[in-house]
Amino acid sequence: MSVTAPAASRAAEILSRPLTLNGLTVPNRIAMAPMTRMFSPGGVPGEDVAGYYARRAAAGVGLVVTEGTYVGHASAGQSDRVPRFHGEEQLAGWAKVAEAVHAAGGTIVPQLWHIGMVREQGQPPFADAPAVGPSGLRLDGTEGAGRAMTRTDLDEVIGAFAEAAAAAERIGFDGVELHGAHGYLIDQFLWSGTNRRTDAYGGDPVARAAFAAEIVAAVRAAVSPEFPVVFRYSQWKQEAYDARLAESPQELESILGPLAAAGVDAFHASTRRYWIPEFEGSDLNLAGWTKKLTGKPAITVGSVGLDGDFIRAFAGEGAPLNGIDELLDRMERDEFDMVAVGRALLQDPRWAAKVLAGRFEDLSPYDPRSLRTLS
Repeated sequence: MSVTAPAASRAAEILSRPLTLNGLTVPNRIAMAPMTRMFSPGGVPGEDVAGYYARRAAAGVGLVVTEGTYVGHASAGQSDRVPRFHGEEQLAGWAKVAEAVHAAGGTIVPQLWHIGMVREQGQPPFADAPAVGPSGLRLDGTEGAGRAMTRTDLDEVIGAFAEAAAAAERIGFDGVELHGAHGYLIDQFLWSGTNRRTDAYGGDPVARAAFAAEIVAAVRAAVSPEFPVVFRYSQWKQEAYDARLAESPQELESILGPLAAAGVDAFHASTRRYWIPEFEGSDLNLAGWTKKLTGKPAITVGSVGLDGDFIRAFAGEGAPLNGIDELLDRMERDEFDMVAVGRALLQDPRWAAKVLAGRFEDLSPYDPRSLRTLS
């Protein structure tokens, strides 16, 4: 890819600006998007995981958002190779990850995760735990092998998120991100397709956001006032790529408003392609609307550094490099504040350094074989 000197200089100028998220100053506008890797046997991140994140921080990623980590609730996950954010050995491993990223000059937040009704019965790390969700429904709307959550379940999960956030601050992380996207537990409450409750946690968008808002409030109360709380959300879900939480800016505001009021410091708006407008009549993408409606900093994500369809790229059916002119235009207009990069950073640990230096011709196209290693 041929890039002129002025274009390269513009990329460096726009992306190199520091960003303040509550009490945290991030050195630039490039984040590493969370990507499940499954390289943590027993839920314990080892030296290879620490090195994986530190290499990207050393190469210019300002904010590392870790892969999803299971909170301390028995039904939170379904793999013994996905890291957990509870337990003495697991947290000791995470403390070393944070230390390595800081030594490399970056900042880091763990993504705290509960998968809800996506869980299959009998799976580790706690095989006897049932799948739980707002209404006991899978993403396709069918009844699963789990059950609807009781008041006790709700309180336990809220407490698990708060405990994980407190642990993150205690062991040296710079903030936390709450995973409220892609059809997992928090998102199952936000979305009418999986939330059929008739109590205070179901019904209109404000009611469907109540569980998420209570988690945010509990997390906010468990950490220092200046400790950043980021909330990731999406319209699309696994197996439901056309799903939508909101059909209009007004509906979106009714969901995000309670979360902002509960203590969210920044929103991470997950889309499959960042350049797609979210609502008719405006060029704003989901992150752009999020910032406009809440006034909070917004992180965009979605095929940054890649062309082609999201699924085709994962299938390896070609993912040529995509220029970042439109991304820079949007950031220059302050449509959003930060860009999270996923597969491009997975492929090339030095992606950020190359982009910040204008070395676009040195970037490598995404190859799905990169999923198999912690390069």
